[in-house]
Amino acid sequence: MDINVFLTNYREAFGDKVDLPIAFWFSEQPVNLIDKIGGCFFKCMKDVRVGQIVSLGVDTIGCGGGKFYTGFTEMPDRIPGFVSLKEKYKQTPEQVSEFIDELQVPKAKMAFLNFARMDKVDGFDNLEGILFLTTPDVLSGLVSWAFFDNNAPDAVASLFGSGCCSVVTQAVIENTKKGKRTFIGFFDPSVRPHFEPDILSFMIPMSRFKEMYDTMRSCCLFDTHAWKKVKDRII
Repeated sequence: MDINVFLTNYREAFGDKVDLPIAFWFSEQPVNLIDKIGGCFFKCMKDVRVGQIVSLGVDTIGCGGGKFYTGFTEMPDRIPGFVSLKEKYKQTPEQVSEFIDELQVPKAKMAFLNFARMDKVDGFDNLEGILFLTTPDVLSGLVSWAFFDNNAPDAVASLFGSGCCSVVTQAVIENTKKGKRTFIGFFDPSVRPHFEPDILSFMIPMSRFKEMYDTMRSCCLFDTHAWKKVKDRII
C-alpha cells in the first residue's frame, strides 16, 4: 500500500475540495505534543485539518471520558452519572455502566495518540485507522465503497458512543479482532459544535482498510454516471 497512490485515487474520486482523510496512531514518544485541551479533544481537529500533527496524552486530554475512551485511564467513577443525569445521553447510569462493561475499552499500549492529515504521514505502518470528515455526498461515496466487497449487515455500523469512542475506541477494538466493520459517527451532541453542521465522521480501521485499499478504483467511485453527478456538486 502506498499513501501517495491512495491520496491520488481519493482526490480523483472526490475532487480537490474535500478534506483529506486523517490518520491516527499510538506511539511511545509524541510527534508534536500540544498544550492541554479543556473539554472535548476533537477541538484540536481544526489544527490537524490545516496540516499540523497533534499528539495527545493523559496529561493533555482534559476530558475524563476522552482519557478513558482512548485507553489512557480507567473509567472515572462519575462517568455513568454524568452521561445519564447531566448529558442525558442514556436514561439511567446503570445503562451507561452496562454499555461500558460490554464495550470493554482496550488499554492504550503506548503513551501518546497522534492525529495527522494523511499527506503528513509517510506510510500505513502502525496506523490504527483513517478518519474521514464527511458531508452527506462524500459519505455516500465512502459507504458505497465499504459495501462494495462486503455483504455483512454491519459492514457500515453506527453505534452509541462519544466522538472519541466512535473513532478511536472502535478502531482499536476492530483491529484487535481483525474485523471488517467501518463506523459512522459524530452523532454525539457534545462533539458536534467542533465541526461544521453538515459534517459526520466515517472511520475505517486498518484491519478493514487493508482490504478496501485495493477496491476503490473498482467500485462506483470511478467510471459511473451516478457518482459523477454527485462528485460534480461536491464543494
